[in-house]
Amino acid sequence: EKTVHYGRGSYGDPVFSQEGHITIGGVFFLHGETGGKQNQFTAEPANMHCQGVNFRAFRLAQTMIFTIEEINNRTDILPGVTLGYKIYDTCASVTFSVRSAMALMNGYEEMWTDTSCSRSAAVKAIIGESGSTNTIAIVTSVGPFHIPVISHLATCACLSDRKKYSNFFRTIPSDYYQSRALAQLVKHFGWTWVGAVRSDSDYGNSGMATFVEAANQEGICIEYSVKFHRTEPEKVLKVVEVIKRGTAKVVVAFVALLEMNSLLEQLTVQNITGLQLIGTEAWITASSLVRPSSYRILGGSIGFAVTGAKISDNAFLKDFWEAAFQCSVTKETSSNYKTPCTGSESLTELKNQYTDESEIRITNNVYKAVYAVAYSLHSQLECMPQKGCAKNLQTEPWQVLDALKKVNFTLRTGERVFFDGNGDPAAKYEVVNWQLGPNGAVEFKAVGYYDATLPPGQQFVMSPVDMAWAGGQKQKPTSVCSESCPSGTRKAVRRGKPVCCYDCVPCAEGEISNKTDSNDCIPCDLEYWSNEKRDRCVLKTVEFLSFEEVMGIVLVIFSLFGTCLTVLVAVVFLAHKNTPIVRANNSELSFLLLFSLTLCFLCSLTFIGRPSQWSCMLRHTAFGVTFVLCISCVLGKTIVVLMAFRATLPGSNVMKWFGPPQQRLTVLAFTLIQVLICVLWLTLSPPFPNKNMKYYKDKVILECDVGSAVGFWAVLGYIGLLSLMCFVLAFLARKLPDNFNEAKFITFSMLIFCAVWITFIPAYVSSPGKFTVAVEIFAILASSYGLLFFIFTPKCYIILLKPEFNSKKNLMSKMPNKSL
Repeated sequence: EKTVHYGRGSYGDPVFSQEGHITIGGVFFLHGETGGKQNQFTAEPANMHCQGVNFRAFRLAQTMIFTIEEINNRTDILPGVTLGYKIYDTCASVTFSVRSAMALMNGYEEMWTDTSCSRSAAVKAIIGESGSTNTIAIVTSVGPFHIPVISHLATCACLSDRKKYSNFFRTIPSDYYQSRALAQLVKHFGWTWVGAVRSDSDYGNSGMATFVEAANQEGICIEYSVKFHRTEPEKVLKVVEVIKRGTAKVVVAFVALLEMNSLLEQLTVQNITGLQLIGTEAWITASSLVRPSSYRILGGSIGFAVTGAKISDNAFLKDFWEAAFQCSVTKETSSNYKTPCTGSESLTELKNQYTDESEIRITNNVYKAVYAVAYSLHSQLECMPQKGCAKNLQTEPWQVLDALKKVNFTLRTGERVFFDGNGDPAAKYEVVNWQLGPNGAVEFKAVGYYDATLPPGQQFVMSPVDMAWAGGQKQKPTSVCSESCPSGTRKAVRRGKPVCCYDCVPCAEGEISNKTDSNDCIPCDLEYWSNEKRDRCVLKTVEFLSFEEVMGIVLVIFSLFGTCLTVLVAVVFLAHKNTPIVRANNSELSFLLLFSLTLCFLCSLTFIGRPSQWSCMLRHTAFGVTFVLCISCVLGKTIVVLMAFRATLPGSNVMKWFGPPQQRLTVLAFTLIQVLICVLWLTLSPPFPNKNMKYYKDKVILECDVGSAVGFWAVLGYIGLLSLMCFVLAFLARKLPDNFNEAKFITFSMLIFCAVWITFIPAYVSSPGKFTVAVEIFAILASSYGLLFFIFTPKCYIILLKPEFNSKKNLMSKMPNKSL
């Protein structure tokens, strides 16, 4: 017959206890903190009576008892071995936690004695505590004796340090994972500007430090980070004041449950609403926070809770019954409740942390912790189902500690339990959202999960369900220091501010950003340019002198007009080919000159239009050859004038050496030299179409690159040489006596020709893009018109308007003081 002991008197006694072959210790804060202050020298509580009942802790203690009884009733684990327990109440005090640990090691002794180190510990393992700070105190106290401590709720990542806490295990994931999961949660909802509140304890400080580090990696900025302890009400007020002044609409609360109660109380008093709270496993599913006035503050809260399971417990106690139903079980005057209990109170109608199914999450952790100890003992004692255990039951705690490191089993619920090298379980959480159910009651609805065992990118998943937001609102709040920068801009961090506080600066010309919140603008490729919005690269405008634009049309008109005019002159000359004025100075050269001028006018058309490989080669060579042909004809006519007057001298026979055959040969020779230069140019380094991007940032100038600069300037230089020769000879012959001295007109035409091409050179070099081509065409047309007008206009004037002067007698008469 088993006996369960429950103690309320001396603090040295356990609250619950039962004898067994092997005893397991339990440490929970079943009541609130002590009523008095601690002595600063002895650390002894001034008041030994704890206050209030912690329903959740009661449930956890009852879960431990239930689990031990379940194991004792099983035959497949620890057959023939009965587990006992001793459960102490710490009242959430570090001092009481340490004293509880001492009592569990020494039996019922709270202090060290001479025999404390010489005998085996009273318990083989300890289950607890809830708070990380209290747990650290217990682990440090029993560590030298290698007594394993398995916590169900201590999540501080610092406890994973095996060098300091080699005897520590837990069935709740480390905050190392929860803190990073919180950062991913905040990033998932697009919140980059958050406030941070934490408990001033190992739990809060360590967890928040990890969160801040992870948040920085995710691009999340912390507006403020404040801490407080539940025993410091003035700090709670300061924290609330910081929250009120802050601009962040999202607050990450890495606080323990007791601190959350204090914070919620002040937020309620000061009516601070509209905040999106992000919670941790310590309070996000705590039904003790659900009050009539709390949903307007905590409604819509999101956080991580440990995964739950379906188990039940079976006991209740006097304190629990009185606190739950606000009645007195006995007639003792020491009871806090005056109304006597009737016995008709029903647990089915009870709604608190003891009966709340959401609390099963933490309860399941206690369940797993007890089973972990049982399976470790089962392995250490080499127990066999139905046959008992092979080894002596006097096992040592260090043996249980070694067995716990290797434990690996599956519960009846299908959940696998094991510890990694740091004593931590697999990190799995549910994302919980505070919502109102159909009946108006607050529900902790699972809206996603986090599983650290999955590959990166698959660990955090949100379910496609409706969510409640800050204060129970339906619309998700925004919390940013600066609004998102649209595409076409980049972020420029404000001086002295966090990286989340920035200005949106438009991208420079030629750069784009095609997504929001770009840190940098991307330069476009060479042939592309940014559009007006700076969000897309578009092909640059290709510029060349085309037939469709006004400049091209005007040049085409002048070119065709010059061609027609030249043809018209040729027709006039052809109609009057037998007249003296046409026959003078070799009519063949005149017709050849008109033909070359026609080609000069037409070759200008090759400079207009989209450059291609063939057009680039044609335009420069055609220009060079036709102009040399033209100048050669003019040069031939000039030489004829000089030779003709020299032939009038007595005894001169010079015309015999420069007759029509020699004139044709001269023109051919001069032209062939230019042809040879052009052939060499086209062979060695011909002109080619080129995309020039130097002059304009937003345009591509499609032009003809001359290929070999030497070839290009050789062609122009040869034309210039012939022009200079022609000008000098014509200048020398300008005053020769004749009624019609063609040399003076050649002089004027070559003067215009040379002036045009001399001014062409600087204009050609300095003009950008299509204007370079326009300058070249203008030079061709201007020089062609100059030759046409100055050489042929006087002759046409006589032929058409003064036919009486078109006679041999008039041409042969010498009138040195008269000129036409």
